[in-house]
Amino acid sequence: MPKEFSRGQRVAEQIRRELAELIRLEVKDPRVGFITLTDVEITPDYAHAKVFFTSMKGQEGLEEILKGLRRASSFLRRELGRRVRIHTLPELHFHYDPSVETGNRISALIDKAVEADREFAADEGGEPKEDSKPDTAA
Repeated sequence: MPKEFSRGQRVAEQIRRELAELIRLEVKDPRVGFITLTDVEITPDYAHAKVFFTSMKGQEGLEEILKGLRRASSFLRRELGRRVRIHTLPELHFHYDPSVETGNRISALIDKAVEADREFAADEGGEPKEDSKPDTAA
């Protein structure tokens, strides 16, 4: 059964796509390069939109990126108004999204724990777990 999306969610997704394209193609500020928009949350009255982004550089230079985005926000809002037809054009508020960094850190910790388990099993002379044991029954 397909998931139902509200109009607000569809508008937020369209705003995210259009802003991503505008930032990639139209914004000339070098501080704004190498970012990815991860989500847009829009208020029910469409007056404000929180635009979440992540940077390829992580949190390095985050203040400069935010300054560049804030400086470009009026241009982005004006161009967004030309592309998206809604009764109220939201004011854009940019926020750094650390979820990608956090996910990478957690993934690295899991990999480290799995490797430590393997080393512990090898040191104890234990056998590998069922899913990694070769099939010897013939």
